[in-house]
Amino acid sequence: MADDDSGDVFLLRRAFRRAALDCEIIEVHDGEQAVEYLSGVPPYDDRLRYPMPSLLLLDVKMPKMNGFDVLAWLGGRPFLDDLPVVVLSGASVQGDATVAANLGARDYLVKPTDVGKMVELARQLYQRWLAPVSLLPELFGGLAASP
Repeated sequence: MADDDSGDVFLLRRAFRRAALDCEIIEVHDGEQAVEYLSGVPPYDDRLRYPMPSLLLLDVKMPKMNGFDVLAWLGGRPFLDDLPVVVLSGASVQGDATVAANLGARDYLVKPTDVGKMVELARQLYQRWLAPVSLLPELFGGLAASP
């Protein structure tokens, strides 16, 4: 999670715990740190300690590099093409959602301030982006792919 607001990170961690979702949330505090982490530059070169993420949650308004800058940087890195990026913003700005989508974000969501709504958001994020493949039939009512 790349977000400069420690309160937002705290709420998301709490929401994942309340939803009993087994996820490790590693945080960076600005866009520049996000790029360093994803690039694997020291100290992030230890991939046992700093594994590549399965999902990047990205705030728009951050110091040094904003979320759009990070998305633009990601666009030039083919080795990160499969990394889903979800923009979590403090505000619902249609123009921002469009820019994020054009830069490759898979989704644009507004951060809820209510803990209950944050728990629901955590569940949605988990089911859509992080659920183990073996759980997918359970999540979708046992639907089987047609031959």
